[in-house]
Amino acid sequence: MSDEIHTSAEVHEASALPCARVVHATPNPPQTAELEPLPEGMAAELVGQKSPAQWAYERLILYIQNFEKQLDNEHEVAMGFAGGDTGVLRIEGIGYFDPDIVTFYGRDETEARTQLIQHVSQLSVMLRALPRAQEEGSPRRIGFLLAADLDRKPAKTAAQGSARS
Repeated sequence: MSDEIHTSAEVHEASALPCARVVHATPNPPQTAELEPLPEGMAAELVGQKSPAQWAYERLILYIQNFEKQLDNEHEVAMGFAGGDTGVLRIEGIGYFDPDIVTFYGRDETEARTQLIQHVSQLSVMLRALPRAQEEGSPRRIGFLLAADLDRKPAKTAAQGSARS
């Protein structure tokens, strides 16, 4: 036990901040998402003010972006599905629907449009490096595009009670 004294505001703030930790057995581990600073827009909102879907969505973006930082120009990020022989999804977009749904958009190995709708309690994502499509000039880096969007506030939808114009 520590003799350090904290104000109630400090205790409240510490309980609302995200915690992360990672340990590797290798001598030169790769940089991981847990060690990266949070983007300003993501850090501005307290964890307790976010739905499980929003919090999962934001952290997935950080993991994808970090994974892409370690890829060469011949590979792109894809997502492997847990359970069954359903293949992989080349990630083209990610979304969430409060309070508890995360959605992945993309294409499978045959270029068929694919969408995975996942409840946050069942979330299990494996990121994979796939060779980029040869017809594209450079690899798509969806993680960087998604991370740039974290600084924007999500728009209200009709489901949240806003009027459509």
